[in-house]
Amino acid sequence: MDAAVIAVPPFAELYRQYRTRALAIARRIVGDADEAEDVVQDVFTRLAQRPSGFDGRSSCSTWLHRVMVNSSINWLRARKRRERLQHEPEAPASPEAHAVGTEMQRHFEEALEKVSEQQRQVLWLREMRGYSYPEIAAMLHIPEGTVKSALHRGRQRALAELEERDQQP
Repeated sequence: MDAAVIAVPPFAELYRQYRTRALAIARRIVGDADEAEDVVQDVFTRLAQRPSGFDGRSSCSTWLHRVMVNSSINWLRARKRRERLQHEPEAPASPEAHAVGTEMQRHFEEALEKVSEQQRQVLWLREMRGYSYPEIAAMLHIPEGTVKSALHRGRQRALAELEERDQQP
């Protein structure tokens, strides 16, 4: 069969036909029914918002299975990052340590003001909130490659600002 002839079924049919299977895949990988439902909703929302990456080299169910597995794994990675960020920081050992921490945070926030709005959003979502590249791309309605380049450039610019500040008397 010619790959150009194969197409993804209309979204409503795709959802009706594969939702249960997608939920089972996500549950098996994520391990939590509520989070699995979130993964499924996220995947189908992304599929409804923009054209799919289905190229017809495999069946629609095989392609959707791969999308669900990858999305579930990304969800787990993001959850681990969020869990690391949610741990309460240890209290400073002394007033000096507290002052240094407050000063560093102020410097970081000032450095963030020097990057573009897009870079600031991407930095915040990735570093502070722990979202994956695909999640950020979907939230900001930009390509994943733009997320990666904005993150890289934003990090470089913020670091340069911090280094410049350190060199000032």
